[in-house]
Amino acid sequence: MQNSQSAARPFWAGRIWEILAAIVVGFALWKMFVAPRSFLAPRSVPAPHAAYERLDGGLFRVTAERGRILFVDFYATWCVPCKVELPLVEAWSRAHPQAVVVPVDVGETRSIASAFAHRYDLRSVALDPRASARALFGVVGFPTIVVIDPQGYVRAKWEGLNPAIAPALSNALRTLSS
Repeated sequence: MQNSQSAARPFWAGRIWEILAAIVVGFALWKMFVAPRSFLAPRSVPAPHAAYERLDGGLFRVTAERGRILFVDFYATWCVPCKVELPLVEAWSRAHPQAVVVPVDVGETRSIASAFAHRYDLRSVALDPRASARALFGVVGFPTIVVIDPQGYVRAKWEGLNPAIAPALSNALRTLSS
């Protein structure tokens, strides 16, 4: 009796790992290819009238970017996935000057944000030292990219690391430009 039970355990244990692996692969595929193509209905969620001070001393206002597609990339310097995704987003931004990409450092001091921006060669960094993005944009984790259409409506919010972020950004730019 004991031999038949011990023989059955590896079979089910192996199946459990296969199922978990399939779930992980399915989630990764959804995260990279399906979620970034899902957009909210036009005019469904107006973007908040947020304003953040820039590292360069200017002021970034969400409302000032009306008429253009805006990608607001919320991050924190301690976030390891942000350190992977931010350079990808920045490279995409430089290749697509028609889009406005604004990295926003959430909950940190100017000196910490400045050192990080310099290290990762980030442009147009805005500061949210009071972490107001959590309430205004519903930022729960990092990185989070909020896509705002030319009419000023939130059309997508992508949370977490996406190694295929460049095609997702390109798809959003193409979809929302038409």
